[in-house]
Amino acid sequence: MHRLLYILLYPAIWLTSLLPLRILYLKSSFLYFLVYYIIGYRKKVVKGNLRLVFPEKTSKEINSIAKTFFQHLCDIIFETIKSLTISEKEIRKRFVFKNLDLIENLYQKDKNILLMCGHYASWEWSGILSKQMSYKGFAVYKKLDNPYFDKLVRKIRGRYGASIITNKQIAKTLYRNFKKGEKTLTLILSDQTPKPWAYKDRQLFMGIDVPVFTGTEELAKMLDFATVYLKIEKVKRGYYEATFVSLSENPKEHQDYEITRLFLNEVEKQIKENPPYYLWSHKRWKHRS
Repeated sequence: MHRLLYILLYPAIWLTSLLPLRILYLKSSFLYFLVYYIIGYRKKVVKGNLRLVFPEKTSKEINSIAKTFFQHLCDIIFETIKSLTISEKEIRKRFVFKNLDLIENLYQKDKNILLMCGHYASWEWSGILSKQMSYKGFAVYKKLDNPYFDKLVRKIRGRYGASIITNKQIAKTLYRNFKKGEKTLTLILSDQTPKPWAYKDRQLFMGIDVPVFTGTEELAKMLDFATVYLKIEKVKRGYYEATFVSLSENPKEHQDYEITRLFLNEVEKQIKENPPYYLWSHKRWKHRS
């Protein structure tokens, strides 16, 4: 069944990826109309999350943020599809890193990096970083149940040279590269919701007490890797800028979960400055106390 589904869908996905982005954004606008006004996909979840973290906002403000979020979400879907065939030249123009010197300075200091990223703006095009740095690149992802689509996701995200690995492989892989003297930079989406029986710490996120994912910090301390936040901002439709924000060059000097707090602070700043571009359809606060 998995193979049949892939055979049926892949040709349509590939042909869609060949279309110019201006056409894909027209399709995105139509999908937004279907998703928001006809299907109502996760509208209750999105608006519920927004009311929870922004109790001071009016219903009109909540609705406006929700609409912009769904427009953005549909854009992300088509931008991800476009990733299959988009040229390196075009993606470099559309996803710009503003201060690569920070990364290069850490490389010169012989520091490996864990690049902490939130579900904000667009992380899918960040893989082009592998073409612009001296480090050996890795990115952590969650394995899909369908092995054929899992292979497709790894192909898309690893198109520019990064190795795509699961969270179960990450510690062993980075340790092996470290012992060989390889300097690595690893992108990890670090604002996930941990399982309610598996978390080690709770913190306030947007003013709500929730379990927090601490795996990135624990890995940084175990291997003595620097931690950096990747601040991605949406400039306009189809264009993003990313800034590197140093969290810690020496993680062992920090108290437990302090680096996680520093990371969450950065994500919160972005959400408060421009709310629509966070992943509000995710049930991030479902295990709140």
